[in-house]
Amino acid sequence: MRVTSETVGGVLWDLDGTLIDSAAHHWIAWHDTLAAEGRSVTPGDFANTFGKRNDEILHELFGQGVETEWIERVSEAKEQTYRRRLRERGLELLPGALAWFERLRSAGWRQALASSAPRPNIDAAFESLAPLGRYLDTVVSADEVGRGKPDPAIFLEAARRLGLPPGRCIVVEDAPAGLEGARRAGMRSIGVLSEHHTRLEADVVVPSLEALPADAFEVLLARRWAKTPGRPGHTMA
Repeated sequence: MRVTSETVGGVLWDLDGTLIDSAAHHWIAWHDTLAAEGRSVTPGDFANTFGKRNDEILHELFGQGVETEWIERVSEAKEQTYRRRLRERGLELLPGALAWFERLRSAGWRQALASSAPRPNIDAAFESLAPLGRYLDTVVSADEVGRGKPDPAIFLEAARRLGLPPGRCIVVEDAPAGLEGARRAGMRSIGVLSEHHTRLEADVVVPSLEALPADAFEVLLARRWAKTPGRPGHTMA
């Protein structure tokens, strides 16, 4: 990357599904926790709500009438199960993630984590991924802003902490809720496909971080890739 004041901005990374493959841990945690409550969740339900806050997920699955106390209790039990699995089984960054962290850092880009995960979950992931903290200028969880994706609050707060206007930030996400939040925040986006989401709407859509061209972030920031109205953006195979 060639660094100029016009080609450097901020990158706001999602965590689950974008940087780490944690879906199986979340699925088992949700399945086991709800089973203990005499309730069930299907793989389809899980995929459709992935990337949202727990209260939003449980309202979507079981209706707006569920009690707040029950939501809080189930959410805490699920997250404890999830964090225990992380500590027992560990994590690895998805292919291409570390290379992009290093490349962007060396080029002067600012980087933030903007995750719907509760902060204790982020901390548990950091325990398994010690290098991650070296590349991030700030970390924002949905708990801190009080609203989860697709609300743009988490992205706007991350941009504020980086000292950048929204228009100079690029969001990297694997879920529709996060990409919608990026759009509402006035930010460009890169969608990373997965087995849970095989079609995404973003300015650029790729099968993996490894598939991103070396100048992908510079080009997006320079607005040279304009999204076609009504289409999901550019796909790079």
